[in-house]
Amino acid sequence: MLPSDPDKAVGYLYQELVRDEPRLKLNDLYYEGQQPLQFMAPMLQDELGDRITELVLNWPRLGTRSYLYRLRLIGFRYARPRRAPVGPVTSVPDDDLDDEIWGGWIDNGLVAGSRQGIIEGLINGRWYTIIGGRGDDEDSDGEGLPLITVEHPTQVYSEADPRTRQTAAAVKRWIDDYETQAATLYLPDETRHYRMTSGEWRELPEERDEHGFGVVPVVKWPNEDRLLRPGGTSEFRDVIPLADAANKMATDMMISGEFHAMPRRWVFGMKEDDFVNEVGEALSTWQSIAGRLWATDKKPDEVAAGQFPEADLSNFHNTIKLLAQLAGQMLDLPPHYMSFNTDNPASADGIRASDSRMVARAEDKQVALGEAAKLTMRIWHRSLTGIWDARLRRLEPVWRDPATPTVAQAADAAVKLYQAGIVPLRQTRIKLGFQPAEIDQMEAEDAKAAAADPLADIARQQAGSGADQPDLDGPGTDDEEDDDSGGQA
Repeated sequence: MLPSDPDKAVGYLYQELVRDEPRLKLNDLYYEGQQPLQFMAPMLQDELGDRITELVLNWPRLGTRSYLYRLRLIGFRYARPRRAPVGPVTSVPDDDLDDEIWGGWIDNGLVAGSRQGIIEGLINGRWYTIIGGRGDDEDSDGEGLPLITVEHPTQVYSEADPRTRQTAAAVKRWIDDYETQAATLYLPDETRHYRMTSGEWRELPEERDEHGFGVVPVVKWPNEDRLLRPGGTSEFRDVIPLADAANKMATDMMISGEFHAMPRRWVFGMKEDDFVNEVGEALSTWQSIAGRLWATDKKPDEVAAGQFPEADLSNFHNTIKLLAQLAGQMLDLPPHYMSFNTDNPASADGIRASDSRMVARAEDKQVALGEAAKLTMRIWHRSLTGIWDARLRRLEPVWRDPATPTVAQAADAAVKLYQAGIVPLRQTRIKLGFQPAEIDQMEAEDAKAAAADPLADIARQQAGSGADQPDLDGPGTDDEEDDDSGGQA
């Protein structure tokens, strides 16, 4: 349990961070394809020695990157309530609030930084953002804007309050310029800095920062965390045994290709001492086998030679294919991601249908990540203005659609919603994936066009509202012609 004394809390959090480090490093090895080969007998490894090279089928990386491509935050939107929010607000107008938040996101490099964090979260189950001052960079920057940094879970650890489930304290560790272990303790109202001295954590009181936020300026971005397992879950945790088995089978296939895929020769009437290299040194058992030659002792006059037929490796192919299908099921990947295509290529509708589970899983991740993004920007805005703006409780992250519709399909659906008067023009452009700055430029161009041609602007607004177009030609003869024709078209 987290101690109430800060000097003891830093040691407790540091130990929890160190305790979780082996698991995180193992996840990293699997993502990089550098994990040790499993399921192979030690005696066989000793016998083969350096001649064996593991063949890695990196399914953990495939699954991780497949979800990374579908988790892209493209903006923030202030969901304006019908009633005024309860609490203090800043002087920023409602229409500019979401632009200010998105500007802070861009200023801190989080368009690219969040991508790095999300991939670490998919690998290790979580990542962090820390909000604070810019320190020495504040004077050179000239803006004094709060800084948001993306942090790796091997360097940051947080503990939640068991009652509120909000972050109660967090620690970040690093090695300073003097090769000394250093740590920063983040608390709801202050930040303390420590150095390891003679095996104990010693605070540097002159560096204490009493920010008075009331919340810890460290936000955890989880991946499938649970109530009693808040550390998060690696996206490929369930795939690790299957990946180990597949790598073993793939490696065995290569060894079998070395031994049996080519015709194997045999010799009777020779002994092991007869096998030497070009300088007369005896060959090891493996080297003799690698030469695809079997021999047995017989009399010199009984020497005979021959060869066995080559082996079929399809049993390895089928096993690896089965493991790939199981891995795809665990990751909710569409069949074509694992290159399982039928003789008849899937239609566009069939591909979208096969993506449904993966899309639903990505949308579920957006919910948890969206809450972390919202809290990060609320703390950033509080650090910027000194006020907890009540309106930001209604802040909503905007994600790119994780599904895979074509551009034409997305545009057609958005235009139809606009023409039917269901959504306004700005929302239509948001659904099409335009950035807030691009939408602002479009609206400025729309205003210029409206000023130059008011009638065209009226027609466009009528089309967007779903109402009938105004009759610019006045009372026409269309009705009269209909009457003359007996009401027939």
